[in-house]
Amino acid sequence: MTSNVIVVESPAKAKTIKKYLGDSFHVLASYGHVRDLPAKTGAINPEKDFQNNDYVPLYKLIEKNEKHVEEIAKAVKKADALYLATDPDREGEAISWHLYEYLLEKNLIKDKPVHRVVFHEVTKKAVNDAVANPREISMDLVNAQQARRALDYLVGFNLSPLLWKKIRRGLSAGRVQSPALRMIVERELEIEKFEIQEYWSIEADLVSSKQTFLGKLVEYQNEKVKQFSFTNEKDATQIKSTLIKAAKGKLKVVKVDKKQKKRNPTAPFITSTLQQEAARKLGFTAQRTMRMAQQLYEGIDVGEGAPVGLISYMRTDSVNLANEAIAEIREVIATEFGKENLPDTAVFYKSKVKNAQEAHEAIRPTSAKRLPKQLKEYLSKEQYKLYELIWKRTMACQMIYATLDTVSIDLSCGAGNIFRANGSTITKPGFLMVYQEGSDDSDKEKALGEEKLLPELKVGDEVNLTDIRAVQHFTEPPPRYSEASLIKALEEFGIGRPSTYASIISTLQNRDYVVLDQKRFIPTDVGRIVNKFLTEHFAKYVDYDFTAKLEDELDAISRGEHEWVPMMREFWNPFKSQIDIIQETVSRKDVTHEELNEECPKCKKPLSIRLGKRGRFIGCTGYPECDYTRNLDGEETTASEPEVVEGRKCPKCESDLIIRFGRYGKFIGCSAYPKCKHIEPLEKPKELEVECPECKQGKMVQRKSRYGKLFYSCSRYPDCSYAIWNEPVNEPCGICAWPITTIKTTKRRGTERVCPRKTCDFAVQIEPPESKEK
Repeated sequence: MTSNVIVVESPAKAKTIKKYLGDSFHVLASYGHVRDLPAKTGAINPEKDFQNNDYVPLYKLIEKNEKHVEEIAKAVKKADALYLATDPDREGEAISWHLYEYLLEKNLIKDKPVHRVVFHEVTKKAVNDAVANPREISMDLVNAQQARRALDYLVGFNLSPLLWKKIRRGLSAGRVQSPALRMIVERELEIEKFEIQEYWSIEADLVSSKQTFLGKLVEYQNEKVKQFSFTNEKDATQIKSTLIKAAKGKLKVVKVDKKQKKRNPTAPFITSTLQQEAARKLGFTAQRTMRMAQQLYEGIDVGEGAPVGLISYMRTDSVNLANEAIAEIREVIATEFGKENLPDTAVFYKSKVKNAQEAHEAIRPTSAKRLPKQLKEYLSKEQYKLYELIWKRTMACQMIYATLDTVSIDLSCGAGNIFRANGSTITKPGFLMVYQEGSDDSDKEKALGEEKLLPELKVGDEVNLTDIRAVQHFTEPPPRYSEASLIKALEEFGIGRPSTYASIISTLQNRDYVVLDQKRFIPTDVGRIVNKFLTEHFAKYVDYDFTAKLEDELDAISRGEHEWVPMMREFWNPFKSQIDIIQETVSRKDVTHEELNEECPKCKKPLSIRLGKRGRFIGCTGYPECDYTRNLDGEETTASEPEVVEGRKCPKCESDLIIRFGRYGKFIGCSAYPKCKHIEPLEKPKELEVECPECKQGKMVQRKSRYGKLFYSCSRYPDCSYAIWNEPVNEPCGICAWPITTIKTTKRRGTERVCPRKTCDFAVQIEPPESKEK
């Protein structure tokens, strides 16, 4: 029997397609990327065309995936042919190429056919069609990915050490994360500079045929009422009194304007719109959305005897749908929602995203006939919610438009005074019976204002006036970015690509450049300083247009229109020159100090805003001679005598031990510092009777993070860096057999025993979530 090896990226997908291909195929998983640039300088050499001495980037096997690659190599050695079926995008193409290059170096595929297989959904038909129609590895896609990785590598290895020297150790700057940070910081500065303005509106409570409705004053004494026509309570109250007298209890209809509006459905999901809608409607983070989508794509057993992919590939920027998919969708609409909700012809959408790969498809169910209610028992709550969202959006995009009757009624309140009532009714829901797109802050008022129902009125009718009210308002600053609105902004500026949005957001959080408060991003003090440094000294590289242009050039390389090495040269030479200039000309004080036009109350020297271990503060430039400091909010701070640890001496030099405060909170240190550098934690870590699953030598201990949050790590740190957030227990995972599981409690799912590994979805409920009823 012919023996073929086919390689996919994940074990879940491998398990699914094994059922489709039969015994002649040995299906293996690469577990993601197989090679990468090592975490040290020299892998990319600008003097050798951004490669190493042999004019090839110095790639090395990723340590954690070595055993999987060796398993593939062992199978390929005995096989007749190799099929590379990694994901249908740049990253997937690069993984196939890296695997191919590695096996070629090992002389394992010299005389064997190697095929590149691409499918956009994990279904039997799609997989078998792809295997029957393979292609060559696309070096254009590979080179685009190589260029992206080389750019990120060079930026990281040159800009990050500069941040360490000029600001603080441990910081990093990224080619795409830095413009995203700039967006968040600029929005925060905009909010801080915003000046609140007071304004008043005049509203009338009206009744006709027992139906109450609202009218707003739009014309007063023959002049159009604008937002700031009335800016104080005195004027608003006086106008209210004048109108009440003029009305005499009734308003007269002077104009009725009726129109019919059509609202068209939105396009099917692409990666960015799926992340935005899942954030708005389900409260999912971008990472959580992509994790659930990956599971739906790779395959789940839904009672058909084998796992099956439920959605098409979830990393896409195309709104296209295959003709076969559209035909099935239209069939389901006719059955489930009635033929009257089906347009005469199929609806086609055009992508608004730059360089969208139109050959790909939008995110859709692999079979529209798999109704969400039919799959509910087979899916987790999160999987079900996301599948239902995708299914509804896909159905809606092929349904007829919604028809709305809008009404605008002008009512006279004495000569030259007009109140206006607006409303609408949905006369034919069309696609709205299935799906309505969520809205961001700026759209909410508009969306809410459209569904008011007004009574039937005609010119000359009189309506009863219940009351006229003067309502106070204040202008509001622009809202901070949520995940949904940040992704939308990144997409509009052309920064990053759909597959990178989740990693951009997580990187900013992991570096402590931003924090998420009430689902809104707030820059930290360190994030502000880093952004200030980059925008002042590397403005070109955090410029939105420059970053978008670079993405366009990478897309051009992927299409074979440009070469990657010339693009790298064009980027590198001015970038390296700027690095060298800033290295020599800018001091740490220039970056972390911001001079204030204010004298020190102690010594009369200038004050400045400075970055300390606990964030920004105001201090005297005469330090250390003058120790005056205060918080940014004005609260003065004074130096105090350190607290001595009673009954103990330093085990190294016998000096007193004192309680100090560092960037990670309080700790015990020697009073003889810097001569003696003995330190120890303020609280002794609590050791658990759980063996570290990583090194098998240490015990898991309970520690506190710099923000006081509990976490669990190996007692052998820093020799072993294994760490998790949730409490570990000595019980193996029921799926992957990882030696420990953890106890996790959430409001939505209650208390569960889960696997700490991100690649495993094992979860067993211990206690249900608390009831909302009291």
